[in-house]
Amino acid sequence: MAKVYVVTSGKGGVGKTTISANLGCALAKDGNKVCVIDADVGLKNLDVVLGLENRIIYTLIDVIRGNVSAKEALVRHKNLKNLYLIAASQIATKEMVSPEDMINLVKELDEDFDYIIIDSPAGIERGFRNAIAPSEYAIVVTTPELPAISDADRVIGLLENNGFNEENIMLILNKYKPQMVKKGDMLSEADVEKALAIKLIGVLPDSNEVIISTNKGIPIVLEKDEGISKNFENIVKRLKGEEISLAEDIDNNENFFRKFLSFFNKR
Repeated sequence: MAKVYVVTSGKGGVGKTTISANLGCALAKDGNKVCVIDADVGLKNLDVVLGLENRIIYTLIDVIRGNVSAKEALVRHKNLKNLYLIAASQIATKEMVSPEDMINLVKELDEDFDYIIIDSPAGIERGFRNAIAPSEYAIVVTTPELPAISDADRVIGLLENNGFNEENIMLILNKYKPQMVKKGDMLSEADVEKALAIKLIGVLPDSNEVIISTNKGIPIVLEKDEGISKNFENIVKRLKGEEISLAEDIDNNENFFRKFLSFFNKR
């Protein structure tokens, strides 16, 4: 039976799809068989971030309409052979999918995978309810800005109303800027964790490299083995119960940029 995670947020633009893609890749690199599902029906971005947009034949809507089975709709990743995608349809609407449809979809797949990652659309409407329905665990993504934190708090409340609790809701803090935190111009990871009162399992510093890799359709964890890639490895280890200090996430990034700057200073 797969462990099923929904990656969600209250606010758009916090990096949820990029995190879903990199988390799926990091779990697959760690030797797990992983399926990522794009539940953002009507938009579809996860296939682009994974560089698989040209390989999509069937989508989640084809499965729900009964045109193909869930297994027939799977798209295997080009480089990570134990990573699969079920893509969203761009021409459908979220109202064409029900929570029961998503539960049945995951039931068809869960015996074949170790992990299923569902990328939820932002917000708290029908797409959110569809994405959380088959999920056992929820990862809430936020940035350190107050509007994003406020929306994340709202999502956590909704998750709790739908049977989740502090044991199976986790938090990833994205677009963190250590220098601003040191100056007192940005909330720290401890501030955000205290405000939302759920377990923080990863801190991802703001990174131009992530933007560049995303635009190339190559998740950063497949391009590099240092810097922010280490942060995703740490998140995977924490999901598996290892105790790793969050300070390592920040140190990984700072050490990487020191090497980066040192390289250019020598030229």
